[in-house]
Amino acid sequence: MYTQQVTEHFENPRNIGTIADADGTATIGSATSGEMLKLTLKIVDGTVIAAKFRAFGCPTVIASGSVLTELATGSRISDALEITAVHISKALGGLPADKQRYATYAENVLKTAIENSLSKQETHQ
Repeated sequence: MYTQQVTEHFENPRNIGTIADADGTATIGSATSGEMLKLTLKIVDGTVIAAKFRAFGCPTVIASGSVLTELATGSRISDALEITAVHISKALGGLPADKQRYATYAENVLKTAIENSLSKQETHQ
């Protein structure tokens, strides 16, 4: 059922955890609902230098969070905002229709975390 890429990211997830002094944070879903993805970002000079995630749910949500951190890390904010659910699904070797929502969660949590970071910057200016 799962592609080799989903299995690899589920069994050996990258960048698990939380960045203590994160510039941007976001959470989609909740552990009580059975599906949650939390993302923290460290952004320096407009570049995502670190991304960490926490997830609760099936292997696909964990794999989506893992691959998301790999896609986002090293990206300029403008490029990170271009990462879509399609990119995430392709990086995981494709997802079945009933699991595609997890790639969408990952896209949404990234964009929300970036918006959170940008709103913090505006507040400090």
